[in-house]
Amino acid sequence: MKKKAVLSLVLIALLSINSCMVFGSFNGTIMQYFEWYNSNDGQHWNKVANDAKHLSDLGITAVWLPPAYKGHSGINDVGYGVYDLYDLGEFNQKGTVRTKYGTKDQYLNAINQLHKNNVQVYADIVLNHKMGNDYNENITVTEVNPRNRYENYSTFTKNCPTGYTFPGRNGKYSTFTWNHTHFDGIDDYGKIYRIYGRSWDNNVDWENGNYDYLMGADLDMQNSTVVNELKNWGNWYTSFAKLDGYRVDAIKHISTDFYSDWLDNQRSVSGKELFTVGEYWSADLSRLENYLKKTNYKMSLFDVPLHSQFVSISYGNGNFDMGSLGQNTLTKKHSTKSVTFVDNHDSQPGQMLGPSVNEWFKPQAYAYILTRQEGYPCVFYGDYYGVSEPGKTIASIKERLDVLLKVRKDLAFGYQRDYFDHKDIIGWTREGDSEHHKSGIAVLLNDGPQGSKWMCVGKKHAGKVFYDITGNSSHTVTINNDGWAEFKVGGGSYSVYVIR
Repeated sequence: MKKKAVLSLVLIALLSINSCMVFGSFNGTIMQYFEWYNSNDGQHWNKVANDAKHLSDLGITAVWLPPAYKGHSGINDVGYGVYDLYDLGEFNQKGTVRTKYGTKDQYLNAINQLHKNNVQVYADIVLNHKMGNDYNENITVTEVNPRNRYENYSTFTKNCPTGYTFPGRNGKYSTFTWNHTHFDGIDDYGKIYRIYGRSWDNNVDWENGNYDYLMGADLDMQNSTVVNELKNWGNWYTSFAKLDGYRVDAIKHISTDFYSDWLDNQRSVSGKELFTVGEYWSADLSRLENYLKKTNYKMSLFDVPLHSQFVSISYGNGNFDMGSLGQNTLTKKHSTKSVTFVDNHDSQPGQMLGPSVNEWFKPQAYAYILTRQEGYPCVFYGDYYGVSEPGKTIASIKERLDVLLKVRKDLAFGYQRDYFDHKDIIGWTREGDSEHHKSGIAVLLNDGPQGSKWMCVGKKHAGKVFYDITGNSSHTVTINNDGWAEFKVGGGSYSVYVIR
């Protein structure tokens, strides 16, 4: 291999070690720009395009967009029931040309507008399964115990939905078609079948004995033909849509060997860092650490243990020990590989991975992820814009998030001091730096009665007056000669003090 190519690969590897939580002298922030119940009117990509400048002005540096390809239920598909990875709303398939979110051209325009406003684009990648087949095949299958996938029941011939030819696309972009030889499992009315002669993939989550199978026709990642096709598709998609990174779905169901190899290929071919965050939904930190280790830390993960702590606090009636917040989390153990979040499309009301964080605590949870130095925070579209789906509503906290995003963008810099020494009231300070005018903050969270905490913001702030930018407290403080002050916070509330 030529020396230049070797240096390029080394650079990509070094870049991929660090998350994008800090870009030079400014803080990186992701917005998940969708929720489960977005309208299926085909206007979502247009909304993204029109919102690009506003997002940039807020301090959003990257947007995680929903799955852009055709799903098995057409315009009603959120994107996780994947039918054709190459159909970005371009072909008449599944009863529609556009997807739920719009057309291919609208999608590409949205990405272009984000890039014009210096916002990166992370595409949602769903490679675990396919749904909405074009024909059935009679194949031999073995029914397995859904609670122990290694325990086999009877073996017989079954008519299975395993054929995919994508007639509406007619070979454009790729002539690859799928049949039963490319899958290792299928389901039918709640029963799970392993295709005869196949074995479940190794190095997946060990729930149910082996959690390779999730839904639909499960891709066989031990099949080199499948792996090569997914590499070819990834190379096409990254180039075609000018992507900056990925959010990868359902990684606990896919062999660690696959994504370790796939990401190497994508980064090598594209020459880009391609920041990647994986969805491994488990509150068990050891499982997340195991995944990071087995993939050689080539991607970040969502900090589900931290999300679970937010949920516990929000329903804890003041009984959660706030001093323990953040312990045994991915952010605490591997801060540069952690994407922090409060809620997302899977945990929002009406979805399977709830409950969501109770409404009263959401601003506090966002204050935590947006003002601290650890982790790469992700703001949920549903929390920012609200959700009005009957029975599944989410109140918009846009005004509160606007304030916290401004603090993150302009003021949350410098050395961090933590004061996690009380069961109800905790706090931290950021000393600020010379590059950001009036930077430096003091933050308090409280799940109990009103109170206060002495905290140090640094001697360089001696004599300065701080006030609560959230408006939750009318209290102002003057920093003493040693850099300390007593900061107050209301009951069950939060405060973010900044320089007046």
